[in-house]
Amino acid sequence: MTDPNSALIQRFYEAFARLDAEAMSACYVPDVLFSDPVFGELRGDEARDMWRMLTQRAQAFSLTFSDIEATPQTGSAQWVARYLFSQTGRTVVNRIEARFVFRDGLIAEHHDSFDLWRWSRQALGLKGALLGWTPLVQRAIRAQARKGLDAYRAKRK
Repeated sequence: MTDPNSALIQRFYEAFARLDAEAMSACYVPDVLFSDPVFGELRGDEARDMWRMLTQRAQAFSLTFSDIEATPQTGSAQWVARYLFSQTGRTVVNRIEARFVFRDGLIAEHHDSFDLWRWSRQALGLKGALLGWTPLVQRAIRAQARKGLDAYRAKRK
């Protein structure tokens, strides 16, 4: 039988594959800490709203996940998202390593890591290939993501 934390990770990614942000959110503690190279650190409802925004805007989306491992305290998984980046119409295949910390049977911390330059080459094309490695462009990517999330959250209120 699968241990509860492995099952929790699997439930999270199965919901993500269905673009079900509410089921994903149900896997998180209320004050969850999420982080990744694009959005930085998000807490609680910010993290849940990021998933809501991303799942609602997803185009030509598919997700696979593998290598789920978990202990009573921590876990990890590999996942690959394929989607159309709406700002440029370019296809992105993003390979992500996820790490988790559990509390009270839910995900308390979720840290995704991936190569932001590789992502920018796919999402932004030539600009990303030439300049996506620079701190200036990476800051601009993060600022645009934050601006999009803030606008999405303002509309939800």
